[in-house]
Amino acid sequence: MSAGPHLVCAALALVAFVEKVRVLRAGYSAVRLALAEYYFLLLVIGLVAVPAVWSEAGRAVGTENFSGLVTQTCVILVTVCQQLVLLRISHERVTAYRKAIFPLIGLGVTLTAMTTLFFAVPMRPVGPADFSAQAAAQNPMYLAFYLIAFTVGQINIGITCRRHAHIPPSVWLRRGLGLLAMTLPLSLIYAACGAVGIFAERMGVSAERWEPMGHLSLVLVGVMQAVGWMLPDIGKRVIAVRQWSEHRRAFRALGPLHRAVTARAPEVVIPMKAGAGLNARLYRVMIEVRDAQWALRPWMDPALAGALRRCGADAGLTDDELAAAVEAAQIRAAIEAKDLDNLPPEPVVTPLSAEPGDLAAELAFQRRLARYFADPLGPVRRTRAGATASGTSPSSRLLPRALNFVRAGETPP
Repeated sequence: MSAGPHLVCAALALVAFVEKVRVLRAGYSAVRLALAEYYFLLLVIGLVAVPAVWSEAGRAVGTENFSGLVTQTCVILVTVCQQLVLLRISHERVTAYRKAIFPLIGLGVTLTAMTTLFFAVPMRPVGPADFSAQAAAQNPMYLAFYLIAFTVGQINIGITCRRHAHIPPSVWLRRGLGLLAMTLPLSLIYAACGAVGIFAERMGVSAERWEPMGHLSLVLVGVMQAVGWMLPDIGKRVIAVRQWSEHRRAFRALGPLHRAVTARAPEVVIPMKAGAGLNARLYRVMIEVRDAQWALRPWMDPALAGALRRCGADAGLTDDELAAAVEAAQIRAAIEAKDLDNLPPEPVVTPLSAEPGDLAAELAFQRRLARYFADPLGPVRRTRAGATASGTSPSSRLLPRALNFVRAGETPP
């Protein structure tokens, strides 16, 4: 296999490793540390498996095929790192540390046996694509220890991921665990190719015919597992970008309403620094819209508010849609009344027709309010179109009549 896939794996591991180190510096945790080590080991595997680096590393150390020992040792370490991460996210801290003893003991035994057998039985120098086949022919005990440790670890990873893929609250972590579980068949194919190669060599058949399939399976396992562990971080970025886009659209949508109400109530405007972020500016706009509604309350007629609510209900509007339509009409009437200095006999008790329970609900409501304020008859046209399509005929003409009366400063009959 050419150096291209290994360089792609190395580049992917490098990007993920840098990100994990950055996150680790912001706050230490055992999971973050294990994942940083995992991506560093993947980076080593990807670089050493490049044919030019493979031969130079062996020449520098003075041991033939030393790069083969390094890459397969890193594969076992990568497998153990994933097991430790899964233990930590699926068990309490004390339980996870207690259960981690067994993978660590197995790691020590495997690496000791592999290193001893590697140096005890010299092999003919080969490239990265032929190392496993050569080990099957000349050092089968070494390869057997490696394959057993790899298979046991990957089975543990696959079963644990499949068992816990539906538990985490984060959808991106669930997707990552699901992708990790899908690598188990590929891992078994890789191990089976190595095992078949060992038996084939004992029967006088070269193991090289199974090496391409095994090598490709291992590369796919490495890439899929790397992406699987990256998905939670990718998900955070996707959610952040999506939220920024939503907030940007909301900020633009609230602009006309905000400018209209603060022009009549400039005292509610909160000074902000020029470099304030989007979230801070959006939160400021939401607060100022509500404060301006209270500032315009003396010009809001309670009789008109009640009539608007009845007209909106007759037009087929309900719940937050009705509340937003009523508030928008009240704001328009109050602006015109203030411009004409036309105070009603008594103001409304509250300028608010709805009180959303949290910040997200408040933002959604204010976007409806801004939409009704910008186009008072648009929702009525949509309601009328929906009513016509469904075969019903609510009195949708009452709401535009009420809005016309609001603009005229009169009370509808």
